[in-house]
Amino acid sequence: MNPAGITIVSGLPRSGTSMMMQMIAAGGIEPLIDGVRVPDPDNPRGYYEFERVKQIKSDKAWLEDAKGRVVKMVHLLLLDLPVIAGVNYSIVFMRRDLDEVLASQAAMLKRLGRPAAPLPPAQLQAIYLKQIEQVYAHVASRGDMRMIEVHYRDVVGDPKTLAATLNDFLGASMNTQAMVAAVDPTLYRNKA
Repeated sequence: MNPAGITIVSGLPRSGTSMMMQMIAAGGIEPLIDGVRVPDPDNPRGYYEFERVKQIKSDKAWLEDAKGRVVKMVHLLLLDLPVIAGVNYSIVFMRRDLDEVLASQAAMLKRLGRPAAPLPPAQLQAIYLKQIEQVYAHVASRGDMRMIEVHYRDVVGDPKTLAATLNDFLGASMNTQAMVAAVDPTLYRNKA
């Protein structure tokens, strides 16, 4: 693990980013979290978020605290990560079937008593795919970023293989057994 580097878990909302944060934290990389967003029925093990991430356009000072740690940020915020001398970003990008993502988002909105998304599912999926393409192109253009794409179903279906792959990507010093133990397949709901 690179103590000066920053590990980032990213992806669409409801793509498995919290699960991945738990897995990486169990593996030995300290998470940068604040506990503001508490566990709930949608994420019973917690969200593993750091609120200041959302203000990255105006507040980049928190990145100093992220060095050597793992932090979660929604996919489009990756576009706002600054170049920092001597710092590399290792990004674990979560992918999940878009039907499952939308079903999970809808279930969460319903539970919170909020209105459903105003766009039809096909239109939302097209928007998300375009955003992901934009993020991937941005990461590819940056010499200080490297990324691994991880599919939600692979994590739940074969956490042992996934833990080994992540261990290789993140520096080969992680506790892969603890990473595997952090995956709870019973939380895989909203299947397509």
